[in-house]
Amino acid sequence: MLNRSLFIAIALSCVTLMVQGAQICRDDIPATAPDSRFEDNGDGTVTDLATGLIWKQCTEGLSGRDCTTGSPSTFTWQQALQHAADNSPWRLPNKNELASLVERRCYRPAINTNFFPNTPWNWFWSSSTYAYSLGSAWYVDFGYGQVDDFVKFASEYVRLVREGQ
Repeated sequence: MLNRSLFIAIALSCVTLMVQGAQICRDDIPATAPDSRFEDNGDGTVTDLATGLIWKQCTEGLSGRDCTTGSPSTFTWQQALQHAADNSPWRLPNKNELASLVERRCYRPAINTNFFPNTPWNWFWSSSTYAYSLGSAWYVDFGYGQVDDFVKFASEYVRLVREGQ
């Protein structure tokens, strides 16, 4: 028989998973990352037609057409930089590049889910060091679209980018 605490923990985990998949968007706010801005290259990458950058469609650790195979990987900032270097020509995007993917009219996640499905609504590392503290780096929170800094030894998600052709 399950003890009460374990039952509550399991129930809360299930509710969190159900809520995680429910993106909320406001129709009265113009889209900042509309479908017309992106092109699905059919090979797990997406071209941003506004910037010319090519993005991996899935968060690192996920794969498949809907990015549902596997589980999202987390990295410290230094590990994220090394992971990107090990996957040349991919790289960790800078703060502005990563923030350009934020869909301001949506949250949980704050990204175009037609082109970047199953994106965890959490923090993603950028390659940009925070100028006021060399022990911190910039991240983008795809839960609510915020850009902020955090200590580099924390483990966060990664989405890789490369230059267009």
